[in-house]
Formats: sequence, structure tokens, C-alpha cells
Amino acid sequence: MTALRRLAAPGWVCSQARSPRRIGAHLIPMNYAECLKYLADLGQELRGVKFGLETISALLASLGDPHRKYPTAIVAGTNGKGSTSAILASILQHAGYRTGLYTSPHLVRVNERIRVNGEEISDEDFARAFTEVHRVVERLRERKTIAQLPSFFEFLTAAAFLHFARDGVQFAVLEVGMGGRLDATNVTEPRIAVITDIALDHVEFLGSTHAAIAAEKAGVIKLHRPVVTSCNHPDAAEVVRRRCGELEADLLETANLAQPSNFRNLNGRYAFDLSLDGTRFVNLCSPLRGKFQVKNTVAAVAAAWRLAQEGFLIPRRAILLGLRRAAWPGRLEPVLDHPLVLLDGAHNPAAARELAEFIRQELAGRRVRLVYASMRDKAIGEISEILFPLAAEVYLTHPEQARAATPEEILAAARFRPPRVFLEAVPPRALQRACQASSPEDVVLVVGSLFLVGAIKKAFLGGELRVEDLRVIE
Repeated sequence: MTALRRLAAPGWVCSQARSPRRIGAHLIPMNYAECLKYLADLGQELRGVKFGLETISALLASLGDPHRKYPTAIVAGTNGKGSTSAILASILQHAGYRTGLYTSPHLVRVNERIRVNGEEISDEDFARAFTEVHRVVERLRERKTIAQLPSFFEFLTAAAFLHFARDGVQFAVLEVGMGGRLDATNVTEPRIAVITDIALDHVEFLGSTHAAIAAEKAGVIKLHRPVVTSCNHPDAAEVVRRRCGELEADLLETANLAQPSNFRNLNGRYAFDLSLDGTRFVNLCSPLRGKFQVKNTVAAVAAAWRLAQEGFLIPRRAILLGLRRAAWPGRLEPVLDHPLVLLDGAHNPAAARELAEFIRQELAGRRVRLVYASMRDKAIGEISEILFPLAAEVYLTHPEQARAATPEEILAAARFRPPRVFLEAVPPRALQRACQASSPEDVVLVVGSLFLVGAIKKAFLGGELRVEDLRVIE
């Protein structure tokens, strides 16, 4: 019995979501604020987490199976799946397809999770789709068709599928929330599955070995449907190969069939050439900073190339243009130039190692300060050994999130204690202190959690942080 099945068996019913308002037998449509309140009452995504496809399948069937009205690509993995999804969606959009993109988590607003041609769903369209999902849920509960209230993630997944159908999406790219086999996104029959690199993360849900986690991720593979994987760990790669063999799914392993070469460093982004199973692409450019993002770019290009073999019209020009215009916030995202401030959501040891390599390659000779936060269930001790030795100073902070470790808890869990460490519970103040201690040529990295990245971005949007207050004048 897998870790997922053990945890899923009892199920979870949320008793906090408020009762819907009615006129007679009819539910009153919710406005945007009421939808957000309903979601908040469901609780954050990992509280009482449950897995399984029964509830989402029943819900979508009652909505008219909107997820079957357009072709999809599904992207699973531990690290890089969001970046890969965003790049692939950009390529498809620039090939002329009206493209939906569903991702998680969001940084600032829940609307970020549901995009069409790069634009977030509007508040009005979100409320419309969410209200319809809510109505169907209430009907199914009254009929006892579903045993439990859908989760936070299931509500949003159903709303995304419904919105994509209503908005005339011609292709949708779906980032798996967690795992794959029992994730709510895995109700589709994707035209292609992409599995990015696999590392140890969410082990309490997915299993404690690379092979166990890979088995959950490989659950997105479907009969006779092509698969692209950039998975490097030998145990995980073997699990993916075996599952592809069982389902007669054509497998493209980028480590073997996609050979990037002729790398050029363009201020932290990398241009490169690519030989893809005999097809050559020249002067591709990763849209995101860090040489590690080349791997995600290659996976997205390989998926687009394989979809073209399946009959989708994706010319080379669309690939080049899609790469040029793709964006994905919170991944070495610059928000200030002097000092250079980068936001990155690296939250597990594998991502921390990639970030450490970026520091060594791109920031050599520059003084680095870290503003760091973490969720309690992350490998704080191991991450501290990877990142803290590279920083002149470390500022420990605490985004407003129930799972977040306090600065004191982070310090207690750290295996490497930097000589200069500061505890500042409020993230914007931690960033201000780090910038004030910096010279114009220094670097401040805000890392450790997408919740921390979101807190900083919210502070900028709300006026609590201003660029002019952080910039250092020579």
C-alpha cells in the first residue's frame, strides 16, 4: 500500500465551509470576495490533504465533462514542473492555439493559477466558474453522490477546467499539484505527459525513496500516449521507463535524445543549440535565469516537438517566439538592481543545490545575503548546509502561513549556523534590513519558500515595500 493510499483512505470532510445562501431552492451566485472566503474556510491545501479521483470525476461529470473539450498536456515532477508548464504553454500560444495554463500554488492572487494566453482569469470569470462548481457540489452532496466535500485544490481544478471550456481554449497545459497518480489534474487523457526531475519532497505523502515518488509521478502516463522526461535519478528514471513499457507509451528521455550544446551565457540566461533525436534547433534561449533552467526549457521544447509529430501545428518560429516571451514569476525573479534582489521559491534540497550552483556560477565575487524562510515540513537542516555557507549574512523570517517555521525554529534546525544571522519575523522588514546592509554591487536572495516570495510581492503591491526605499545609492 503506497503512502498516498494510506493517507487517502480515511478521507476528509471540511466542516468549516459556510452554508450557501439560497432563494427558495436556488443558490445565490457568489461574488469574487465570497468565493475567496469559501476557499479560505476550506483550509490551506495541505491541511487534511486527501487524494483520489472519485470526487473530482463525479464533479466534472455533473459539469458536462469540460476537461474533455480540448486536448491537454500534463506536467508532473518534483522541481521544474511549473517552469516547464509555463514555457510549453507559451510555445503553444505562439503556435496559434488559444492556450490554458493551470498551475499551483499562487504567489499573490488565486487568479494566477488559471490563465488563458498568459492572462489571469478575471475576478468576474473566476466567480462565475467557481459559483457553478459550488452549485454542482451542493447538488451532489444533497443526493449523497459524493462522500465528502471537495478539497481546496479540487474546487480550483474543476473551476479551471470549466473556465477553459467556456473560454474556447484549444489546448490546456496542466501542472500536477502533488504526486500525479491521484492528483485531481489526472482525470484528463493528455496528448502528452511530461515528467521533470524527481527528488525527495513531500515524503510524508509520496514515499521516502526516489522510486516510490517516481511511481506516483508516473501515474500521469496513459496508454499509447507519448511521454517526455528529464528525470535524472537512475531509480526514478527506471520506474518511468517501466511504466511506459507497460502502457506502450513512446518515451523520450531528454538525457539521451536531447543534446544541448554551444552554451552562451546572457546575463544569467542561457542560449544554446539543441539536437533532438536528429532534429537540430539553433540559438534557443532559456527564458529563465540559471543554467539549470536549460533542462526545463529542453523538456518543454521536446514536448512541443513531440506534439508536432502528433499532428499539432507547431513551427520552429513558434518555439523560438514562445521561449522569448515565456515568463514565470518567483524563479530567480529580479525586483531591484542595486543591490540586485532576486526572488526564488527553492524549497527543497534539490532546488537549493541548483540555486547554490547559480550563486557560484553567476554571482562569483559578489557579496550575497540571504533572506530565508521555510515551511516546517521541509529539510531545513540539509538546505542550511547547502545555502548558508554561501552567504555573508542570513536573515531568517516568517511569512504568515500556518506551516511556516518561525525564525527561532529555523535556527534550531539549521545544521550550518552562519557567523552573522539575524532574526526578523516580518518578511518586508527582513528584506529592508538586508538591503540597507548592502552595497550597490551586492546581491540579496529571497529564498526558501514560494510563500515567502508571495509575501514580498504582496508587500510591493500593497505599498509596504517600495523599490526606492531598498535601492542603495553609491
